[in-house]
Amino acid sequence: MLGRYIGKWFYDKRIPFDAANSPYFPPMVSAIQRVGPGVKPQTAYELSGPILDEEVEEVTKWIEEYKQSWPRTDIALMSDGWLNKVIKNEFLNFLAPKGTAFLSSKDVSRTTKDANFYVRLYDQIVEEVGDKHVVQFITDNTRARVSAGSKLMDKRKHLVWTPCDDAHNIDLMLEEIGEIKIVKDTLEEARLVKEIVYL
Repeated sequence: MLGRYIGKWFYDKRIPFDAANSPYFPPMVSAIQRVGPGVKPQTAYELSGPILDEEVEEVTKWIEEYKQSWPRTDIALMSDGWLNKVIKNEFLNFLAPKGTAFLSSKDVSRTTKDANFYVRLYDQIVEEVGDKHVVQFITDNTRARVSAGSKLMDKRKHLVWTPCDDAHNIDLMLEEIGEIKIVKDTLEEARLVKEIVYL
């Protein structure tokens, strides 16, 4: 019966089944077992308010502790872009790999994305993080970013720029796969369904 009730919750809220593979799922069930009979489920207010605040505080504390290690370990910065096709905005996310910590996101819509633009942006991110801590900058290998990486290394002699061929090649392969008629038609239908759901 426990499985049935958990299943009903998953089905009712359309929770992806792989959510059961989350490392947080078994501890949640164990915590409920330890509390025993009489446990009251959390309200939407508690989950979106005080409990969420505690989680944000814990993650913020973890990131601050992580930043304290930068002078000892140095870091690599990674830039990853994505396009929101619904609102037509393009973003660049900046990450510090080590379990990967998200640092910031920049809306780069409606800008000319040439080498000079990327150099200014990458330079700004390095300054925000701390020039002396950054030893590597990883981006994809589009022409403008290759040029920007080279200019960044000229300016900051201790820093190495590394192209991430795999990510770019996978992006190109997925774009080509997305042009296959049956895949393209399916993606279009999925986008329509998504837009209807979000209305």
